[in-house]
Amino acid sequence: MNKRVLITGGAGFIGSNLAKLLIEDFESKVTVIDDLFTGTLENLKGLDVEFVKGSVLDRELLSKHVRNKDIILHLAARNIIVSNSNPREDLEVNIIGTFNVLETALKNSIEKVVYTSTSSIYGNPRYLPINEDEPPKFLNFYSVSKSSGESYSKTFFEVHDLPVSIVRYSNVYGYNQSPSNPYCGVIGKFINNALKDEPIKIHGDGEQTRDFTFVIDACNATIKAALNPKAVGEVYNIGTGIEVSVNILAEQIIKITNSKSTIEHIDKRDIDNIRRRVLNIEKIRHDLKFFPLFTLKDGLKRTIDWFNNI
Repeated sequence: MNKRVLITGGAGFIGSNLAKLLIEDFESKVTVIDDLFTGTLENLKGLDVEFVKGSVLDRELLSKHVRNKDIILHLAARNIIVSNSNPREDLEVNIIGTFNVLETALKNSIEKVVYTSTSSIYGNPRYLPINEDEPPKFLNFYSVSKSSGESYSKTFFEVHDLPVSIVRYSNVYGYNQSPSNPYCGVIGKFINNALKDEPIKIHGDGEQTRDFTFVIDACNATIKAALNPKAVGEVYNIGTGIEVSVNILAEQIIKITNSKSTIEHIDKRDIDNIRRRVLNIEKIRHDLKFFPLFTLKDGLKRTIDWFNNI
């Protein structure tokens, strides 16, 4: 309770949900640093946060606002689409920006840093479900930069004893995943089309699978990683452990929304073109007592209700 928390990228989809949860459930004093490249102030509307517009590339800005904080949740990054179209920007924000955050945290004796990574680093894995020790397979620049951020986080822990934990998100969806954002995830796009009775377009045959994670579950797991001493120096998968095809996902959304949308199959996706993905979450269950609370159906219903009210 009452922790002073800095969230980089806190005006984004996941970051804003984290801010809300920390304020409402933990009475945290939250500061958000965000350059608003994909985040929006609308996501923070009504929340008692200190908002700072700026980039993690600005070391002076970081130094000023990291001072006197207890915890840093580092979510600021260029996403997978931007990373492939502009790999130099990806390198600067996702790698150099992460180094800046870690370096500043060390100088200010921060109590805990959580680095948020991605299941995209696994590429096409050797086996399912995917364990944390699965070797990375880089199929895009985004996965390279996020894995590099992990490596720097681990090195700051090993060399300087900086208390860092790493979490790897799997296909997070939910509140604030706005369809007006051109980088909105697949579930946001599908729901938006279904509510308009427009065709839902699926890349490939739709039998590719993912481990879809409701944002509140992802936030709860992140906070557990931030607060539990067992998490220091560790890497955790954050998912549900349940594999769902994109076809089934689309069918569920059409059913829940009572939509007249049809499903259309189009060309294969040119990025993150992975056939199957589902995470093993036994490690975070055992260490941090994290258990996902939301089934896909529950999460979709809540997300659709949010869409209907924006």
